[in-house]
Amino acid sequence: MEMRLHLHVLAILVIISARPPSVAGGLCRDSCGDVPVRYPLGIDDGCGSPYYRSMLTCADNTTLRLRTPSGTYPVSGADYADPHLVVTDPSMWTCARPFTAVHAAPFSLDTSTRFSLSPRNDHLFFNCDEERVIVAPRPAICDRYPDRCDSACDSAGYLCRNLPGCRGALEEGNMSCCAYRPRAAESLRAMLRHCEAYTTVYWRAVGDKFPPYDQVPDYGVRVDFEIPVTTRCLQCQDRRRGANGTCGFDPATRDFVCICDGGRNSTTDCADGRVTGHGASAGVVAATVVFSISAAIGIGGLVMYIRKMRSSKVVTCGVQSNENRFF
Repeated sequence: MEMRLHLHVLAILVIISARPPSVAGGLCRDSCGDVPVRYPLGIDDGCGSPYYRSMLTCADNTTLRLRTPSGTYPVSGADYADPHLVVTDPSMWTCARPFTAVHAAPFSLDTSTRFSLSPRNDHLFFNCDEERVIVAPRPAICDRYPDRCDSACDSAGYLCRNLPGCRGALEEGNMSCCAYRPRAAESLRAMLRHCEAYTTVYWRAVGDKFPPYDQVPDYGVRVDFEIPVTTRCLQCQDRRRGANGTCGFDPATRDFVCICDGGRNSTTDCADGRVTGHGASAGVVAATVVFSISAAIGIGGLVMYIRKMRSSKVVTCGVQSNENRFF
C-alpha cells in the first residue's frame, strides 16, 4: 500500500514538472466592440506589450475600458497611426443630456505608466464659485507666459462660446463657463470642488482640411500612448516574410513571445506558418528538459526505493527508522 502511494506521488511530480510555464496561449483578440485592439495594447493576458498589462478590459466583448486611479472608463476610439485613445468620462456634462451638477473625481492618469494626457485636451468648468475661482477673460500675457495664469479660468475661451453640439446652450440655461489649463490632476480636483460640473473637449483631426481647420472639437479625453519598437516585434509582424504573427509576452517572465496562428508561440517569428527549431516556444523546450530530468530522478529514486523495500524488514508497528524511510 505504501509503495503504491509513493508511486502515485512520483507520477504526480513528474507530470507537474513536465507542465510548461504559463505563456500567452490562444489568439489575441484584435477588437472589443467597435474599437480595434492592436500592439502595444492588449485585452488578453500575454498580448501586446507588458507595459500596458491589465490596463484595458473588454466588458461583455462589447465595451473597451481603461483602468486609471480615478476609475474605469469606456474607450470610444483608438488610433495607432497617431497613437491615442479617446476616453469617455460618464460624469462629464455634455449637450446630450440636461445640465445637472456633478461632484465627482475628474478623470486622471497614473503618471508612472506609458499613458499620458494629450495637450489637445481642453477642460471646461461650469457655474464656478467666483469668490473662490478667478473667472475672467484670459489676459493676453497668458499666451506668452502660461505659467503665470494657472489660477485664471478663461470665461472668453473659444469653446465656451462654441460648445460642441450646442453653441447657444449656455446662454439659454444662464450658465457660466470657463476654460482651464491645469498643471496636474490635483488642480482639476480643486477646481471641481468650486464648480458644479466639468467637461473635457479634445481636438479631433479630420485630415481633409488645411491647418488650423484640420481639427474639430469633440467631447472626450484624449489619452496618448507610446508604441515600443523592437526588432523582435517587427520580425514577428513582418508579413512580407510570411511571419504574420502577433507580438505578445510570457505572463510569467514578461519575455517577448511571437504568437502564431493556432495559439502556437515562438521566440522569433511565425515564418511560413511554422514554428521552426529556433522558433519553438522556450516554455516547451524548458518543459522537455525538466521532464527528462524529473523522469530520470523519479525512475532512479523508484529503483533505489524498491531495492530498500526488498532488503528491509516489514514495518508492523507503524514506526519507521531512518533506514526504511523514503524521502
